[in-house]
Amino acid sequence: MKETKRMQDTIAVKSAQVFPPDTNYYGTLFGGKLMAHIDDVASISATRFARNPTVTASTDSVDFIRPIKVGDTVTLKAMVTYTGHSSMEVFVRVTSENLITGDEEVAAIAFLTFVALNKNGSPVEVASVLPESEEEKWLFDTAPARAAYRKTRKDHSKELAFFFKKM
Repeated sequence: MKETKRMQDTIAVKSAQVFPPDTNYYGTLFGGKLMAHIDDVASISATRFARNPTVTASTDSVDFIRPIKVGDTVTLKAMVTYTGHSSMEVFVRVTSENLITGDEEVAAIAFLTFVALNKNGSPVEVASVLPESEEEKWLFDTAPARAAYRKTRKDHSKELAFFFKKM
């Protein structure tokens, strides 16, 4: 029988203060800088879950909800929300906090897929994930629809790659 691990046990948290070199002309965090933070914390969550090396298979989306300003602290919370045979969906919630006022808001959300690999670089089976809280159950229950969309998008990307290979 396949092992089961609690979603809560996969949580990884990362915080960083936003400094001027991290920002664009408007004084807000570069999207690419935030995406690097997202990939990093999601990788920690996936590897913690798999207890094997993991690689990013896809980033479904990074939805920027509000700007993150110079001086804010950005906090990312990641957790594995769904698993396949060797793949894991990881959800990342990004909040920004004004340390002076204490105001905190959700600034971005992202879903990524990671694959667990063995020492030879081949995919290895991962455990099932167990949701417990209402938030976790919602993320788990809505994951199959995201997985179906992910597959359709990947098929489309393969078509595009084939098309552009001819150019």
